[in-house]
Amino acid sequence: MEAATTARILPQMNFNQNSTPLRSEAKLTAARPNIYAMSTPNDKRNGIAIGLSMGPRVQEGVVGRTLCSAGVSTYPTGMIESHSETAEERIGVILLNLGGPDTLHDVQPFLFNLFADPDIIRLPRLFGFLQRPLAQLISTLRAPKSKEGYAAIGGGSPLRRITDEQANAIKLALQSKDVPANVYVAMRYWHPFTEEAVHQINRDRITRLVVLPLYPQYSISTTGSSIRVLRDTFRNDAYLSKVPVAIIQSWYQREGYIKSMADLIEKELRTFPRPEEAMIFFSAHGVPVSYVENAGDPYRDQMEDCIFLIMQELKARGVPNAHTLAYQSRVGPVQWLKPYTDEVLVELGKQGIKSLLAVPVSFVSEHIETLEEIDMEYKELALESGIIHWGRVPALNCTSSFINDMADAVIEALPSAMAISPSAAAEEADDGLFAYVIKLLFGSILAFFMLLSPKDKSAFKN
Repeated sequence: MEAATTARILPQMNFNQNSTPLRSEAKLTAARPNIYAMSTPNDKRNGIAIGLSMGPRVQEGVVGRTLCSAGVSTYPTGMIESHSETAEERIGVILLNLGGPDTLHDVQPFLFNLFADPDIIRLPRLFGFLQRPLAQLISTLRAPKSKEGYAAIGGGSPLRRITDEQANAIKLALQSKDVPANVYVAMRYWHPFTEEAVHQINRDRITRLVVLPLYPQYSISTTGSSIRVLRDTFRNDAYLSKVPVAIIQSWYQREGYIKSMADLIEKELRTFPRPEEAMIFFSAHGVPVSYVENAGDPYRDQMEDCIFLIMQELKARGVPNAHTLAYQSRVGPVQWLKPYTDEVLVELGKQGIKSLLAVPVSFVSEHIETLEEIDMEYKELALESGIIHWGRVPALNCTSSFINDMADAVIEALPSAMAISPSAAAEEADDGLFAYVIKLLFGSILAFFMLLSPKDKSAFKN
């Protein structure tokens, strides 16, 4: 999770800078998720419209395979099919997720796709030609360290397998509610890519689509980036541009999600010798401060509201444990949202905290940030800092109450679906092949000299 310049973002996203509510105003809702259909006004806390331009990336071949835990087959299209659609309407649901390398061989191209996204590395427009060379440089330097992390959790990310299982579970939940639908998986930085899922949607002639990001809270770098690519792809297709689409911007405030998180926390607390003494430690994926302060990203506000709602639910159940929130996974020299997870763990140890329950609140699936960063790196740091009893709440994955709530969110979003019309914001003109070659040449030269600089090389590695 890590964007185009602020000048490119703000005019398209219509952020309301004066709409941040107090924490006490947060409320549970089982009614409607935050939905975007075409160009509705958007609240800073409750969801924002989509914009930006599509970033470059590498694609490699993929082969279908059968997954063990749920017997789900993964195909290049990233689709879990249902064959019971009525002739009148074909409903589709597309799940958006980050993606992850399937093998260690995939790590470097995966990182290239990640850093080539202008929503991840936000260069000024004047220096946009450096995006690909810079992504190549950073991905090459970071790949060895990243491979160590993926090797520690089995040689690849489990995100695709788990997301396929969630897609299958949501499809079955929708069928049980008499809403047959095809469910597609669209990963942003690895297979099945968004374009692969869109191709299958087009081929299936879906007549109504709900976009469901698997990120509870909205951020420019996650939901925003995926929706931007999806929107641009649809607008450029004669058939898809007319398909009614409902986009669920965020759903962290849904009652089903909040109760599912509270259930998992309550269950894990019971494993401690003295459950009432354990501190609940929410660890969220961080984003650069500039996203929030300069681009109006609502992620921090939504995260704080989310924690408030979860703790409110726990207190209603008679669980009054102390809690804190910190942000993990920062990279690079820029300032990220604080406090930082590693620094807070050390401080809690100094304060004499002995029991700590880690809650990965940004993630609904297990992947490297939970399995390696939290379970290995942060656990080791916590024990070294004086924490004696350590626990970690598992990701929601295919928890039945969570899956059922996601199916309800889809059903509630369907009536609001509208065709994705061309954006009012002016699109950037194509610079042509010659300009592209010139940009690539100068960017490659600059990247080459940066690679020769030990100081810069060390900075990127860190």
